[in-house]
Amino acid sequence: RYFLWWYKKTRLEKKYPFIDLLCAVPLQQIYGCPLGGIGGGTITRGWRGEFCRWQLNPGIYHYETVIADQFTVCLRRKDLTVYQQVLSVERPSTLQGWNWGYCGHYAFYHALYPRAWTVYELPGQNVVLTCRQVSPVIPHDYQDSSLPVGVFIWEVENGNDEDVEVSIMFSLQNGMGTKEDKRGGHWNEPFAFEKEGTRVAGVVLHHCTPVNPFSFAISAREKAGTRVTHCTAFNPTGLGKEVWQDLLQDGQLDSPAGESAPTEKGEVVAAAVCASCTVPAQGHRTLELALAWDMPRVHFGSKEKLHCRRYTRYFSSEGDAAPALSHYALTHYEEWEKKIDAWQKPVLENSQLPPWYKSALFNELYFLTDGGTIWVELPPDCCEEDVQGPAGAGLSQLLPVLREYGRFAYLEGQEYRMYNTYDVHFYASFALVMLWPKLQISLQYDIAVTVVNEDIQLRQYLMGGQTAPVKLKNVVPHDIGEPGDEPWQRVNAYLMHDTASWKDLNLKFVLQVYRDYYLTHDSLYLRDMWPVCQAVMESELKFDKDNDGLIENGGFADQTYDAWVVTGASAYCGGLWLAAVCMMCKMADVLDDRKTMQKYSAILQKGKESFEKLLWNGKYYNYDSSGSVTSSSIMSDQCAGQWFLGACGLDQGQFEVFPKSHVVSALKTVFEKNVMGFAGGTMGAVNGMTPAGAPDTSSVQSKEVWVGVVYALAATMIQEGLVEEGFRTAEGCYRTVWEKLGMAFQTPEAYCEKKVFRSLAYMRPLSIWSMQLALESRAGRAAAPEPARADPLRP
Repeated sequence: RYFLWWYKKTRLEKKYPFIDLLCAVPLQQIYGCPLGGIGGGTITRGWRGEFCRWQLNPGIYHYETVIADQFTVCLRRKDLTVYQQVLSVERPSTLQGWNWGYCGHYAFYHALYPRAWTVYELPGQNVVLTCRQVSPVIPHDYQDSSLPVGVFIWEVENGNDEDVEVSIMFSLQNGMGTKEDKRGGHWNEPFAFEKEGTRVAGVVLHHCTPVNPFSFAISAREKAGTRVTHCTAFNPTGLGKEVWQDLLQDGQLDSPAGESAPTEKGEVVAAAVCASCTVPAQGHRTLELALAWDMPRVHFGSKEKLHCRRYTRYFSSEGDAAPALSHYALTHYEEWEKKIDAWQKPVLENSQLPPWYKSALFNELYFLTDGGTIWVELPPDCCEEDVQGPAGAGLSQLLPVLREYGRFAYLEGQEYRMYNTYDVHFYASFALVMLWPKLQISLQYDIAVTVVNEDIQLRQYLMGGQTAPVKLKNVVPHDIGEPGDEPWQRVNAYLMHDTASWKDLNLKFVLQVYRDYYLTHDSLYLRDMWPVCQAVMESELKFDKDNDGLIENGGFADQTYDAWVVTGASAYCGGLWLAAVCMMCKMADVLDDRKTMQKYSAILQKGKESFEKLLWNGKYYNYDSSGSVTSSSIMSDQCAGQWFLGACGLDQGQFEVFPKSHVVSALKTVFEKNVMGFAGGTMGAVNGMTPAGAPDTSSVQSKEVWVGVVYALAATMIQEGLVEEGFRTAEGCYRTVWEKLGMAFQTPEAYCEKKVFRSLAYMRPLSIWSMQLALESRAGRAAAPEPARADPLRP
């Protein structure tokens, strides 16, 4: 059934499937720190300096290394060129008039998102270049963080006893290396943009596609002692001699005036900009270049609605903003770096934190921008009915929030092409709520609107073949749509299973609502979400078949582990349920809803007793209560409910849902069996382990390691005082992904012991920020004086 659907989708309709199980994206161990802010598209620059992964059209990736996109250095002494080299180890079949094959032994790459550093020691020249790459990804900044720009600051050190003239040439092809580059009609033009006494010059490359046209701008900052020149157009498929010789002659480009002729069909065009300065003997100078891209108005695959990206609130939406973006980037990057330093320094200077953790914490954030991310404005004429639907009138802050902060969406993974996949966002959401909390609030409002409205459209699901509504009222959707259709308009692109019967989605909404309130103190948000929480919990109550206060799983894969069958009471969904019931009690108390508090307090008391009776075996919580061969499996994620309770300070005293001694025992068992008993303790925690000490092979997913789950598990361990165990658990994932498997900036959802992996570049590993929350909470408790006895129900 899947194959027939896949064939129709890919071969007949010529569209991308939401999950392509037959044509996985191949692993390329080449990626480095991506360029660009949030929601305006991204361009990934590899650790060898190549521009090699493109995501400008929302959610659509092109994995092309465009060979013309390069930096070239030219050194001159006493008016003679003594060294000219493309800063690339490649030896391509095109542009053979250029000097390729830079020796990689003389270059070094470092990345700490959103910045990266490449150091080039020029052989025999006693000159060192350091290229610092900066993108405007700044916590709690909702303006500059949206900008589609990257800045390259070239620090030049001259170790010689004589002056050296240094030129850095930045060349770029008009396009992304796809067949669209040859469709014809593309053209380039030079520009100079001056404002507040600062002048920036370069070339705009206009890419004129019928859908989602865009432009690039390559530019450099003019300042005292720096000259900027350009080449408007050259052929990147030829020898490239005219550009090379132009630079070689005097370290500058000819800078012709006027725009280039539009390309003919089959032609490709490129441009270059060059920044030059004289570096004194034993001296140091800086050259500043930038790349901006401007695709302000976008259609998704359905082409039904035109969306304006977030950055058009601050820059033109007419497709002419690239020069202004370039100027803004080159005049503001120093301010960005000060803010990035202030954010990162407390972590980087904390000697108690291991170096690998500091790398993982910041570098995993790449996915917030490079996860097919889209951030759009509401249309100016948008009214309440347009966003709330027939049943959303109770959400008083919906329109104000969306108007002020826009709509935000990111993919489950670069291969799993569904926006805001909610069971996975549950894990990843810690990064969003800790760093850009208003985007988390906006996302939650979009989910809430979907919950309260109904979709009666029927469709057939691929697993089981049953026909059911796409979405039921008062049920949390699996996702808000796919880039190939119309996100927000048509939800639940996932059609493997009917997710209306999933047990975790509703619970994860409730848990996030209180967690968001606990961290942001946004009482208006809590009041808006309270009726929605009541509705989804009422909907969830039907899964408590025997009225024992505990929901039961349905004998199929009915939660985020969508290939791992669960029957009866379960550690994972049962734990999430009890945590959600506890948070309902807490929210009811904050909002003075005594009736609801009494209702859920009674359910919680019954449910806790049932959970312990049905699942606790003296050492850990069984996978489920079915009595099957695998029901006693040790699930690494069995304390997911406790994880969220601990993150919200609801894990002790009157709010102790799971006995502390049981939680610690379960976590120690997971550490002993799933971590240390798997791959010698070097690969993180396997999802399922049998009591005998072998991985649970009852499903594909039970024998996998899920990186995002491991980071969440580590956070839970830290919350419970098992700090050393938590770091040891998480370290296995970092070492495996970033070092052993070479998966930098493409962390997968899953891998197995034998180096089999699944779903490159995935959302869930953003859960590492829950480790940081756990560490900050512990540090805060340790530093705080003994408080006076206060109301324990207040956050």
